[in-house]
Amino acid sequence: MTDNIENRKRFKFNMSFYYQSTIAYFVFFLLYAIIRGEFVEGSFRLITKDPIIYFFGIIVVVAILSLLYNLFLNKYLIIDDREIEFSNRYKSRKISLTDLQSIKITREKKETRNGAFRIIRLKLKNRKRILLIRPYDYENHELIIKKFIELKVKLGDKNV
Repeated sequence: MTDNIENRKRFKFNMSFYYQSTIAYFVFFLLYAIIRGEFVEGSFRLITKDPIIYFFGIIVVVAILSLLYNLFLNKYLIIDDREIEFSNRYKSRKISLTDLQSIKITREKKETRNGAFRIIRLKLKNRKRILLIRPYDYENHELIIKKFIELKVKLGDKNV
């Protein structure tokens, strides 16, 4: 029983892109507002007739809403010796190893060593479409790749 708990790994969805983009959009919005503003008689006045300020404002609001939405969903991936589970706040989808036909992991390119473009392709027996997983979308993506290599070996695929 303890062996199953040790082999069960939970990987949280990586939210750093949403944090970084929200902060960058907000900083650009502030910089543009400061640059376009007017200093009149010792006070600062924002130009509210400028459509670019509205455009930047909409982008900042959309970025904040997408960040809050993804924080609320709380996505994660659980890899076990017997199954792979995709979960969020509302639903969970489990894929048993017996349902897997093959696992293919793309290799790292020499130009990009950070692994951001690596993809794991899962071919299911009962589904035509291939299921794609981007390990970089989850925290600790190196461990995800190692776990999928272990599952690939366990599935009996010789091309590791």
